[in-house]
Amino acid sequence: MAAPRRDTCALGEGSIPGGVRMERSILDRVPTLLTDLYQLTMAYAYWRAGRHQDCAAFELFFRENPFGGGFALFAGLNDCLNYLKAFHFTDEDVDFLRSVLPPATDAAFFQYLRGLDCSGVTLRAVPEGTVVFAREPLMEVAGPLVVVQLLETSLLCLVNYASLVCSNAARFRLASGNKRKLLEMGLRRAQGPDGGLTASRYSYIGGFDMTSNVQAGLLFGVPVSGTMAHSYVTSFTSLEEALPQTLVAVNGNRDQVDLISLTKSWLGRVCKLLGADPEKIHEGELAAFLSYAIAYPKNFLPVIDSYSVTCGLLNFCAVALALCELGYRPLGVRLDSGDLCKQSLDVRSVLRLCSEHFSISAFDSLIIVGSNNMSEQTMVELNTKENEIDVVGVGTHLVTCTKQPSLGCVYKLVEVQGKPRMKISEDPEKSTVPGRKAVYRLSDADGYPFLDLLCLALESPPEAGRPVSCHPLGTCDTPLTVTPAEVTCLRQEMFTKGQVTQPLSSAAQSKEQVQQSLQKLHPRHKRLQEPDSYTVALSEKLHTLARDLRRGSTNKNNVVLPN
Repeated sequence: MAAPRRDTCALGEGSIPGGVRMERSILDRVPTLLTDLYQLTMAYAYWRAGRHQDCAAFELFFRENPFGGGFALFAGLNDCLNYLKAFHFTDEDVDFLRSVLPPATDAAFFQYLRGLDCSGVTLRAVPEGTVVFAREPLMEVAGPLVVVQLLETSLLCLVNYASLVCSNAARFRLASGNKRKLLEMGLRRAQGPDGGLTASRYSYIGGFDMTSNVQAGLLFGVPVSGTMAHSYVTSFTSLEEALPQTLVAVNGNRDQVDLISLTKSWLGRVCKLLGADPEKIHEGELAAFLSYAIAYPKNFLPVIDSYSVTCGLLNFCAVALALCELGYRPLGVRLDSGDLCKQSLDVRSVLRLCSEHFSISAFDSLIIVGSNNMSEQTMVELNTKENEIDVVGVGTHLVTCTKQPSLGCVYKLVEVQGKPRMKISEDPEKSTVPGRKAVYRLSDADGYPFLDLLCLALESPPEAGRPVSCHPLGTCDTPLTVTPAEVTCLRQEMFTKGQVTQPLSSAAQSKEQVQQSLQKLHPRHKRLQEPDSYTVALSEKLHTLARDLRRGSTNKNNVVLPN
């Protein structure tokens, strides 16, 4: 199934998409009514109370780092921006809402919905692909109360899974190291078509090299790769089914060469070299390999364990050597069952022996692809066991995020009409941090981030080289004083007055942002097991505001909030 690229992908690479195609994808996948009904009932209640135009701000964040790790990656921003740009209720939407909202709903409300859009909404967020941490706001959405309330469910839907699978892909990449190529091949195991498409895009952004998902290539420019499944091999029973039986050599001679006869000759030589019995070769498998080689002589990479790896390898070598004689360069083999590490060593040994014995240098660079229910733990083991696997295909455990099925992002109100709002829960973990904020990343002299600081929006930003007093989230009331060598403002204005204000990043650009962001993170925070906790802290003023709201009295003399 996996034919990793050399100069081209096995079956071609999708073109880089334009903004129109991306926007169309969002309109198709996330229409305005893809929301919870209570958003509409609240909207009506706000409207009846005359509060629908109140200026409000919500924040989107998650409460715990996923997979027991030390970080997450923020993803889904492009989809959110396109969704805001397209947000409106169609006549069909409004007619349906008439049928599902209570009969007592004022008819004027439905006319009001027809004119709603996001022209009054401002969205600030960290750039897509940025390393982020629990309980810090990834996105602030401000505007008319009704509109920003109605956006909640869809924005959470767009960010939750995208960030989760992107973070999962990054963990797979960290577990694998950088020397192996990673192929995402989870479409058939994903939670529906959109889950599969989202997984393909954000697995690539998170660190994978290619996907088997052709639509992801079309929409997002993700490199696409693939060759054959076991069904192709088992569909053949004899060499008579391998049609056509000839192939033109690369050297420019247009004469058709009988590839079957040439392969039989090579098969005898390979069997003699390896001491194998030609009579035990599975003819149907050989026919399948020949048929595929004739169809794709420059992209020959079959799965060789349909019957047995030993016989499959003999058949592969015979066909691949015949292709080499005609001037073609086969790609390699795929292993899909059993002990992949041991099998890869055996396969590499045979390939090297053929290269040396027959003086075929192309056999030295053939790749071995492994795919067999690969998990994060499997990837770790590949680095501890001797093996010759060059490419790993990952499906189920990547796209379904089996270790943690949801990131758990939430969308909480933090301000209305310039007044801070705070959810105070009996469960301290569910309490929110009030007020509109700025988010700063503080780095040490070596360039490693060590603390993310949440401040009130109108506070002066922290400065490099100057001590900062702050209160780490989730700890006791004792303040911490730190002195950053570098300060970075994390959030940027991404959407205002109905328009996207920052260029939308391509999948490749977001992927580069991920790599840059992860490279800056200290290895102790990137450990897959028992990573060091990264500190997210409140400024003194923000800590005081939260404390006073818990006590039921806001210190109005010392806290100035934006209108």
